[in-house]
Amino acid sequence: MSTTQHQATVIGGQGFVGKALVAALQQKGWDCWVPDRASPWPQPERDLGHVFYCAGLTADYLVRPADTVEAHVGLLSRVLQSPHYQSLVYLSSTRLYDGLPGGSLADEDADFHVQPAHARHLYDLTKLTGENLCHLMGQGRARIARLACVYDHSPDAEGFLPELLRKLARTPAGTTLSLASSPHVARDYVHVSDVVRALVGIATQGTQPVYNVASGENLRNLELANWVAQVCNRHIVFESDQLQAQPPQMDVRRLQSALDWRAQRVFQTIGPWLRALPG
Repeated sequence: MSTTQHQATVIGGQGFVGKALVAALQQKGWDCWVPDRASPWPQPERDLGHVFYCAGLTADYLVRPADTVEAHVGLLSRVLQSPHYQSLVYLSSTRLYDGLPGGSLADEDADFHVQPAHARHLYDLTKLTGENLCHLMGQGRARIARLACVYDHSPDAEGFLPELLRKLARTPAGTTLSLASSPHVARDYVHVSDVVRALVGIATQGTQPVYNVASGENLRNLELANWVAQVCNRHIVFESDQLQAQPPQMDVRRLQSALDWRAQRVFQTIGPWLRALPG
């Protein structure tokens, strides 16, 4: 069966990243199929084109362990048995690097340390198993995108920064917002529009099995709070002052070199939105 660059299958296309990806692809003229939960797999006859595997659990994986295994491993194994696809991009996570020494450079060839008795490592173990299936079953057509903390100010975005933006929109100017976090926490944030560009590039031009999709910079909560106060006169206080180990820094040179890709800084992307809040 022949296929073209303009055919895509987006699994998990109802989620935050998946919806943004479908919208961007359709705007570029791609023909997108977004299968629902009842769709059978594998698809022995259908031409899937470029498959983007966006299904997964993040915030609630501990309370839904069976669903986590199914989303990260079970469904993927059946999708990979479909014979007619040009490429498959599996969305993994830079959270896999959390066990690396603080301040180290986290590249795609890093070794991981996981402990099966550690509940938190259910996420890591299932994501890594999904990655392993891509290597074993992908026949050189499957690639892995390890995403940092993806953000936007849209209502369906998950994570610390999107939730903070929603809270700031509800907070009057000149008042204080209290957060159940510490000023010392640092994260790597990457905007959803940059993620979409990277995923399409990895699918159509990628040659390596794994790519980090991140900004390459860790932003501390304190730095973010100080900037928010200057930009939109909303003040953030933290309910904890607990010191946090310095996280590893994401190595994004592979993606930058392959696709001439650069992520926007947080201050660039949300600055105009914050300045537009009622003052």
